[in-house]
Amino acid sequence: MPRNGNGYTRNRNNGKQNNQAGQPIRCAIYTRKSTNEGLDSDFNSLDAQRESAEAYIKSQKGEGWIALPTKYDDGGFSGGNIERPALCQMLEDIGANKIDCVVVYKVDRLSRSLIDFARIIDVLDKNEVSFVSVTQQFNTSNSLGRLTLNILLSFAQFEREIIAERTRDKMCAARKKGKWIGGIPMLGYDVDYVVKKLVVNVEEANIVREVFQLYAHHQSLIKLAQDLNSRGWTTKSWVSRKGRQYYGKAFTKTNLHSLLTNVIYLGKVEHQGELYEGEHQAIIDKTIWIKVQQIMESNSRNHGTQQRNKYSALLRGLLICGSCGKSMNHTYTKKCFNLYRYYVCDTAQKQGYKACATKSVTARKIEDFVIGQIKKIGADPDVLKETAKKLKLGLEAQIASFDNEAEYLRKELAMLKRQANKPANGDGVDTSDNVTDRLKLCEKRLSEINRQQLLLANTKINEKELKKALGLFEPIWDVLYPQEQIRIINLLIEKVIYDGEKGSVTINFHPLGIKALADEANIKNEATV
Repeated sequence: MPRNGNGYTRNRNNGKQNNQAGQPIRCAIYTRKSTNEGLDSDFNSLDAQRESAEAYIKSQKGEGWIALPTKYDDGGFSGGNIERPALCQMLEDIGANKIDCVVVYKVDRLSRSLIDFARIIDVLDKNEVSFVSVTQQFNTSNSLGRLTLNILLSFAQFEREIIAERTRDKMCAARKKGKWIGGIPMLGYDVDYVVKKLVVNVEEANIVREVFQLYAHHQSLIKLAQDLNSRGWTTKSWVSRKGRQYYGKAFTKTNLHSLLTNVIYLGKVEHQGELYEGEHQAIIDKTIWIKVQQIMESNSRNHGTQQRNKYSALLRGLLICGSCGKSMNHTYTKKCFNLYRYYVCDTAQKQGYKACATKSVTARKIEDFVIGQIKKIGADPDVLKETAKKLKLGLEAQIASFDNEAEYLRKELAMLKRQANKPANGDGVDTSDNVTDRLKLCEKRLSEINRQQLLLANTKINEKELKKALGLFEPIWDVLYPQEQIRIINLLIEKVIYDGEKGSVTINFHPLGIKALADEANIKNEATV
């Protein structure tokens, strides 16, 4: 079997003749470059790699080596994975017995991942195809050569991970300084590619302000999208650094939600769930941004309630059993054309009435009691003062709870990032996808917590605010449409705990909802003046 200092060849089995019988060794040259930079020049990195490989193949002409005319060039593809068109085509040709030897300039051109390289080598071995690196001396036909190859690959993977870590650290440091680090620009801003900074687009900024105001009016993403599209407005149209034109699209619930919750408009930047002061100028006032977030928070808690609440159950989704902690479901029965509504404990409904002491309660009875208590709070200064005090304590507890969860998530993110740098677990099973998914979930939750903290930090509940919110009950409560009553109840109340055994009812108010209702009361008062 003929060998050389940089690779090896094999006898072709299964009736195939080797080069000692006059058959040539067909050599495929594989080249790769991670970026597209310089690929449009007359002589680029891929050409240089190919030239070196061709020169080496010519030096082995006496052994019967010939270079195949097919070019297996992957320009602009990372060596961190095997999802590369030229590589995939070459592996297909290997399986079709069109190649006898693979020649690369350096090992890391084929792959920078030890696991991926092992898979490729396994394909080569199964098809009895040789592998040669022009610039690195090893012989893979023996155990020492394979050890050398694995050492080279380990360093190649280490280099790739170091580059990735440096890139992540650089992006994180840039974000902490409030810098723009790339991506699709948002409506309202243009990118100055010279200084790498977001600059305000005055015309688009006015559109963004109008979008926020319109959402505060419609309080519905679908209605807002219909309004904006009827005006002929679209999402951001922009030109990339390379001059490629991207055109705006029609507004949808998804891109409107992204726009209305983006902290960029407050002059901030977000990175891995953390908020930092940005270098760019804010174009949305904090007051209207907070108001929009409150409406969206209320809508998310009350999503679909009106459509599903056929019999206008005021406490649907809010009533909790005080005996077992389960929710109390709204149900009804009809007798002699009369409708009787109830709230039944989930435990009693599924396991029988003996399983829970609370069992059920008449819907009208508990609803009237809750409404009466809310009216009583607004009418009694002492009760109002005590309720405001409890709300303040509850708000502080909620903020502390978010702080604790955020701290836990930051530790979890740090642990997951360390795991992300490990390609396999102790059993040799690749867990990178699982870690990446958990990272995304943690970052998404941390981002949501930051938004909630921002809302709660700007929510101040006092007797005056509480009185304004509860003032909507008198004198117009009884003349409101059922769906409007449900909306106000869901804004105002976080949950109602009913203990049938003790006969007690506890009402927990929602601070953000109270603030939103107080703002509505201000608007109504201003409109009547």
